Amino acid sequence: MKKTKQLFFPLLLSLMLLLSTGMTVFASGDGNIDGGGGSMGDGTKTDVWRSQDGVRVTVVTVDGAVVSTPFDLTNFSIADNIINFGKVSKLQYTSGTSLSPGGSYSCSKPGITLPRIISGGSSRASIEAIKRYFCSEYAAHLVSDKTGIAFEELIGGSYKLVLEPIAYFTHGGRNYAMTATEAALYNQMGGGTLRRKLPSLTHQNLPLSLFLERADLGYPAWTGTTSSKVSDEEILSALGIGIVSYKDVPEAELQAPDYTYRVDTDVITSITLTSGTEVNPKNPASVTFHIDGRSYTVNDIVMPKGGSQVVWAKWQTPLEPTTLTINVSVSGASTAKTSFTAKIVSLDENIPPDPMATDVYPGFSIPSLPSNPQKTSASWSVWSAKWHNNWEWESDWEWESESCDDDCLENCSGGHGEWVDNGEWVDNGWYDFTSTSYYASISGAMEIHPDDIVPTASSDTMKSGYGIKESATAHFSSDAPSSHYAPVQTAVSYFPEFKYGTYWRLLERSGYGSVSFTFKDNEFSTYNRKVHFTPIWYPDGSAYTVYTYIIDAWTPAGMLSVNVNDSIQIQGSLYDDWYSKRE
Repeated sequence: MKKTKQLFFPLLLSLMLLLSTGMTVFASGDGNIDGGGGSMGDGTKTDVWRSQDGVRVTVVTVDGAVVSTPFDLTNFSIADNIINFGKVSKLQYTSGTSLSPGGSYSCSKPGITLPRIISGGSSRASIEAIKRYFCSEYAAHLVSDKTGIAFEELIGGSYKLVLEPIAYFTHGGRNYAMTATEAALYNQMGGGTLRRKLPSLTHQNLPLSLFLERADLGYPAWTGTTSSKVSDEEILSALGIGIVSYKDVPEAELQAPDYTYRVDTDVITSITLTSGTEVNPKNPASVTFHIDGRSYTVNDIVMPKGGSQVVWAKWQTPLEPTTLTINVSVSGASTAKTSFTAKIVSLDENIPPDPMATDVYPGFSIPSLPSNPQKTSASWSVWSAKWHNNWEWESDWEWESESCDDDCLENCSGGHGEWVDNGEWVDNGWYDFTSTSYYASISGAMEIHPDDIVPTASSDTMKSGYGIKESATAHFSSDAPSSHYAPVQTAVSYFPEFKYGTYWRLLERSGYGSVSFTFKDNEFSTYNRKVHFTPIWYPDGSAYTVYTYIIDAWTPAGMLSVNVNDSIQIQGSLYDDWYSKRE
């Protein structure tokens, strides 16, 4: 089985990327989907695939009964006169439905762009991105709208989604739309012509784009090749299918997490306390954070009457992605919420694939730079209290009687004595409250340059196909004690050939307050260089701009982040150097 990539955020960042697209992920959506694929051939004028893909969606019962007319989704504009075989699912073909040409073709562009489904050239599919998309609340609402099945009913546990990859390609000079199953049936009917003309598409990347991790609906888990050609029989029995199982989850679980953190990262979780009465050292407040089996207690919290105080715990996230519930217990004050959901995600699992010398990207246009949320400074304060002495005399007058003595007059009736003040000095003081303010800030910069071993680079101009190096820096400063913050820990770089999404590189960090980031060793580099390879097809005369998001500087007032970018110029390709050397 192919090594799949675990994401997060994206944005995300995963969570950051998902939120930026408006998609909410189901906490309990189950995507029984895996995929693979290999390199592609160049094709011919009459037999060629131009990386146009889509997906067919069918709603079925948990027993596999088809309950909706399948519908096709794609990001591309597909002509309605393209040759197709109607809206038939793999389950219906398995049950005996024969392949027959359909009429006018119809498909839909979703409001949120589909992830890449079929790998081809430099466009690589991410199985985790596919899972994220179709296990989302957005996708469930989309399916509900397309099929007329009520949203609550759809996710109630009685239905599943069957997903099938679709390729739009030219064969024999005519344009086709086919699922993997349809391509296998068509190949059988045509005596193997399709496999001979477009083997890398119809019998490799198309069927291997989606397959099952676990047996379901009568189809087995695929344990064969993930990068080589497969037979018609293997396609029909096991390939070109993914399944999403919706479970009956509480509405609360469909909401975004309260916090999103990265794995193996020092973070801060904070709450705000309030009180209608004075909270002083004599009767202080306390807070305990219960996180991942550990407790973090903050004692001796004070604040004036009607005041507020931010209280936090600094902790390290787990090494693996997970979802945690953070519970908070409070005494001596009040807080608005005492239970939080924390999503722990990984950004180190979606590196760009190995670039190929034969990669092409017809119609590529340079995308706009991302604009992720940026917060470069934060401030917070902590109350302290000191006793203010105010000594005052409190009188206590008492009559002290005296007995008669020899000096008393004749007939003295007694009653001798005097008033005596038996009072004491009493400290009627009060607490003076002082608020101490703290700040934190970050700044960032980056540079990219041709790798040192690029033979024909001139300053920051180089030929496409060679590697670039990156140096990013971030400076964190604060006047607070170290227990108040966690300095910059993470930087992620995104690239124009992937539209600043799909794939990224988690950078390697060195330093603490002032931090440097570089590319990690590239597993596809012959010399183990810390580089990213530019695509061979990148347009001449264009700026190649790398975008880096510097994050995970945590404070009681939230996470600090900064956007940075830099460019080199592309002129020519490494083919030019190869031919010059031969000459």
